[in-house]
Amino acid sequence: MSMYALKAEEHSQLQLVEREEIDDEEDLFEGIDKLTAHGINAGDVKKLQDAGIYTCNGLMMHTKKSLTGIKGLSEAKVDKICEAAEKLVNFGYITGTDALLKYPGLTGINVITQRKAVIRITTGSQALDELLGGGIETLAITEAFGEFRSGKTQLAHTLCVSTQLPTSMRGGNGKVAYIDTEGTFRPDRIVPIAERFGMDAAAVLDNIIYARAYTYEHQYNLLLGLAAKMAEEPFRLLIVDSVIALFRVDFSGRGELAERQQKLAQMLSRLIKIAEEFNVAVYMTNQVIADPGGGVFVTDPKKPAGGHVLAHAATVRLMFRKGKGEQRICKVFDAPNLPEAEAISLP
Repeated sequence: MSMYALKAEEHSQLQLVEREEIDDEEDLFEGIDKLTAHGINAGDVKKLQDAGIYTCNGLMMHTKKSLTGIKGLSEAKVDKICEAAEKLVNFGYITGTDALLKYPGLTGINVITQRKAVIRITTGSQALDELLGGGIETLAITEAFGEFRSGKTQLAHTLCVSTQLPTSMRGGNGKVAYIDTEGTFRPDRIVPIAERFGMDAAAVLDNIIYARAYTYEHQYNLLLGLAAKMAEEPFRLLIVDSVIALFRVDFSGRGELAERQQKLAQMLSRLIKIAEEFNVAVYMTNQVIADPGGGVFVTDPKKPAGGHVLAHAATVRLMFRKGKGEQRICKVFDAPNLPEAEAISLP
């Protein structure tokens, strides 16, 4: 977009991750090592870290049953650890006013500091940004589903770059984690997108961490390992492309459907916790399946894969389809705060 090119020229060389904003981000979550100041043994803290728990916020998202499953942690120790964590993190009730300040809507109240507000990351398309109320939100899961070549992965690549823009340019001022289950990530596609935004392509690529997942278990383990990285560095976006592919491969037939949906629910729960624990935006792509009950008036009825489990986990659901020529059409399929509407964008 020419608008971004002009702004980029004004800034000459963009500072991808500004030091002042990183310092502010440290207040977003309490590190698990702070438990030692409340009487928790350093060895027990290490056991929590080995289990993928690096913040007190993340600790409070686990049940005591799952915590006692960690080798070396008894029920008495878990009770003591949770009691200490509760002193550091407020997981109780807050007033409606506080909730509004934490999750600002359309009211324009901006008295809270920026680090505690939802950050909206530009998609690079003005029409799509307007459709989404400003861009992809942090603290939320955005699901994009559609047929192949409908623009889902292209948007993922664009977000890899736009997330690294300063917040003053409607970026996220943070790094990106990309979990690829279908082999669709192409670093060479990042280069022209970075140039379009006036950014240094090499620096942009350095701020993207990438992993190729081959089984649903591998996919889940990659998510567990992300906590350590996000607790140390300022990440603002997690991409999973696609969320359902490996589950459709590793589980087959109706006999394994119940187990598949249970495992899928566990992974989606992990994604929600990552989004809320580290204030990151989660963008996941999804496949479509034929919908025999779609109705006789629909020429080619299709619905997103994953069933109700995936439908309830996603905050915003976007449906992509091909338009005329190179045009791609995005429709808000489901969202708690957005009207049902469409936008036409170019790849």
